[in-house]
Amino acid sequence: MKRAAGGIEGLDKRNPGAGTVPVLSDLIGLRTLSRSRGGARRGSHGVQALAPSLLLGRGMEYAESRRYVPGDDARLIDWRVTARTGRPHTKLFQAERERLTLLVADTAAALYFGTRVRFKSVQAARAAALAAWQAVRDGDRVAALRGSLHEAPVPPASGPRGALRVLDALVRWYQAPPAEDAGLALALDHARRLLRPGSRLLVLADAASVAAVPETLWPGLARHNDVHVLLLTDPLERRPPVARLPFALAGGRLELGLDQAGVRQRWKQAFDGPLEAALAGLARFGLAAAPLSCDLPAEAVRDVLHCPPSRCTA
Repeated sequence: MKRAAGGIEGLDKRNPGAGTVPVLSDLIGLRTLSRSRGGARRGSHGVQALAPSLLLGRGMEYAESRRYVPGDDARLIDWRVTARTGRPHTKLFQAERERLTLLVADTAAALYFGTRVRFKSVQAARAAALAAWQAVRDGDRVAALRGSLHEAPVPPASGPRGALRVLDALVRWYQAPPAEDAGLALALDHARRLLRPGSRLLVLADAASVAAVPETLWPGLARHNDVHVLLLTDPLERRPPVARLPFALAGGRLELGLDQAGVRQRWKQAFDGPLEAALAGLARFGLAAAPLSCDLPAEAVRDVLHCPPSRCTA
């Protein structure tokens, strides 16, 4: 197989590091590719998802208390004021005026690899950056997190400042595999705690990471949110050459006979098997999911981000 001098075919020789690590200036430059969204998607349980609005919901920030009137939610009774005045009062909350776009970045070691144009980790950063700039265009707050027991999520913030905080985190996370990666399941559990009905959730992951996520997590995420999962792939994994392929190992050199039917079948089971299982599993929960090859240009990545569920799971 033909390989560039840097080890990745199609690598930009003017900026060779851009293929192996994300570059902040490149992620900032993707802002020009953001575009208007279409209409609201249909939710996973057959109800129409929330359409973009300047007023999204009750919110979580306490505003004041007032006298209880019939029809108020009994769960919002302000018991302290009620006890002090002897009359029932209910809490009012500051309305939430911005939707949340939450980006979940898988940092499994398998993503820090690539044979065409760039590493899968770099493509994940690019896709997340496009989503962040899209959130800014739509007036959303944007946040990000990874599976970590020690690093806090990037908190939700709106405007270019919020997007830049996310981009800075993506550059750090995808420079190299983090010293501690607690897994995608933990990241999604943290995401579940941050999301509010009507939020947008983008998950960038390796198929093997998705396989390790308990299936009980997905329905709760999909029920009230617009969820999109992108599974990073490499052309070599999906379309290996019909030839004997050499690999350099720490202890020497290994040659894999991909010109043999049995070896190719085992290769397909190792790479396509987890990918197809992840796509099928996510489709059962009505999630928009799609493979994302590391060699796709930014315009094609943007199109995948906007792909409707019925086409993304094909």
